[in-house]
Amino acid sequence: MADKVLTANRLSDGISVWLDAAGTWNESLQAAFVARHKEAVDALETTGKQAFADNKVVDVNVVDVEEIDGVLRPLRMRERIRAEGPSIPYAAGYTGLTATAPAA
Repeated sequence: MADKVLTANRLSDGISVWLDAAGTWNESLQAAFVARHKEAVDALETTGKQAFADNKVVDVNVVDVEEIDGVLRPLRMRERIRAEGPSIPYAAGYTGLTATAPAA
């Protein structure tokens, strides 16, 4: 069985989050609790269903990860993009979305 983590999107702002060992939704995959056996995966699924029912998160999924030299990496490309950002660079000079004041 592959190692697994629980991921979702926070309901308040849509940000990708991962469940850590303390039961907190964390914005860093590297802080995620890693389930290495069936009972732990079952516990993640139960926790995810409850968090969804409590309107804390949406799109709850248990996903496969691998750990290489202490660094977690999702096996599926979709999850890599959610964890690491886009797979290609944007236009020259683009640094991501930022809040700016409207032009006067």
